Amino acid sequence: MQYKTIVIVPSFREEKNITHVIENLKRYAPFADILIIDDGSKDRTGEIAENEGVKVIKHPFNMGYGVTIQTGYKYAVRNDYDILIQFDGDGQHDARFIEPMIDCLTSSDSDVVIGSRFLEGGSYNAPIIRKLGISLFSKIASLATGLNITDSTSGLQALNKKAFTFYSNMNNFPYDYPDADTIITLHYAGLKVKEVPVKMHDRMAGKSMTAGLKSLIYVTQMLISIFITLIRKKKIATASSLMLF
Repeated sequence: MQYKTIVIVPSFREEKNITHVIENLKRYAPFADILIIDDGSKDRTGEIAENEGVKVIKHPFNMGYGVTIQTGYKYAVRNDYDILIQFDGDGQHDARFIEPMIDCLTSSDSDVVIGSRFLEGGSYNAPIIRKLGISLFSKIASLATGLNITDSTSGLQALNKKAFTFYSNMNNFPYDYPDADTIITLHYAGLKVKEVPVKMHDRMAGKSMTAGLKSLIYVTQMLISIFITLIRKKKIATASSLMLF
């Protein structure tokens, strides 16, 4: 069976990286449509992507990473895709792992497959605050879900229609950092999550959205978001039953 697949690429000021990202996707995932969501960049990110012949949606101003990927989810729902791949625009993700992730998604009962940098002895070079945050949030997600989550902040994910439809209908989807909180939300909603090992590269150019002081802001906001998610457990379960069944 062939699955109608889309790769959504949230991008903000990625003019130096976007060509490489698109070429990587065309080479290793030629079966998938590519959607660049330009989150209000003031550089040539959107223009370069259009010149590469892929679909581009451009936000009028910077709205945040969460809003940007939810734009992609809604586009996938409207255009009746079966599988959605979430793939960052900074050059860190490797498209060679897309097919194995899809194979895992379609051959198991998983609704979301997360590409983990830390399975099978993997490692990833990141600032110390970022590493501590990843470790802390992965442990919290593991405790909340009963799963062994090793990389709760990975943006490389494969989602089936049930999962991205659920996300597209979430009125309170995080506008900035949808990480451990959304994994916990999926679990409470009755959707199944699985991790597979992947390798990621250092950002090619530009700055991470959680660089410097933003790392502290990220950690603080994520802790608050996780706390809110935990206390909303019953509401999430009820809402998901209305949305999905």
